[in-house]
Amino acid sequence: MTNEATIEKMRRMKLTGMADAFQNTFTGKLDQQFSSDELIGHLIDAEWDERYNRKLSRLISGAKFRYQASFEAIDYVKSRKLDKNLMLRFSNCDWVRKGENIIITGPTGIGKSFLVSALGNQACKNGFKVIYQNAMKVFSLLKASKGDGSYINEMNRFQRCDVLIIDDFGLEILDTASRLMFFELIEDRSGTKSIVITSQLPVPKWFEVIGDPTIADAICDRIIHTAHKIDLDGPTMRKFYNGRKNTMPILDETCHPD
Repeated sequence: MTNEATIEKMRRMKLTGMADAFQNTFTGKLDQQFSSDELIGHLIDAEWDERYNRKLSRLISGAKFRYQASFEAIDYVKSRKLDKNLMLRFSNCDWVRKGENIIITGPTGIGKSFLVSALGNQACKNGFKVIYQNAMKVFSLLKASKGDGSYINEMNRFQRCDVLIIDDFGLEILDTASRLMFFELIEDRSGTKSIVITSQLPVPKWFEVIGDPTIADAICDRIIHTAHKIDLDGPTMRKFYNGRKNTMPILDETCHPD
């Protein structure tokens, strides 16, 4: 069998990374000489990397993050009161595997959205499915889905993701429909899958935003008491982070592809 025929079969089997790597080895694009076992290892590594990058691209595209942020781009200036050791512990994504929650509070412009985008991107790099949603938009989306009959599908979509990020919670007081939807979102994920919430309001004021005391108690009991809490402070970071839109490295070979 010729090399060209072998490559054609690889491509038909959708082994694109392996096919490209094999083609490069006999067209002289690689100076390295491989033994038979080294060649097999090289081809498998190439296919692994290709599949991982495709999956990562798909996960990030589906998450719809506000920023393409990475842990490497997080600023730990002292005035922010952001614990670097805590963030490093988050980087291995054990909090996702355990279904733990994270709550980030602080004034506008302090970098909450960038921080949750970095957490979400890191989760994607570890193979987890993430959905990022602005709080006001998620409730509008769910209300619209009630009207067109897709509500159950939308709720299932949120339930299936490993990490649900709700950004800018508390900008407006929830009406009856929104608070019931919020409770359903929280209840479906409680203790099994992670939620990350950012808010300008300190946690005690969430009860006022949610409105109904009984539902507020039920929601907060499920997400607050066992959540990791980060309370940011300091000057605005908006200009700093707006200048760093594409900061996420792509390849991380510790993640498993499809």
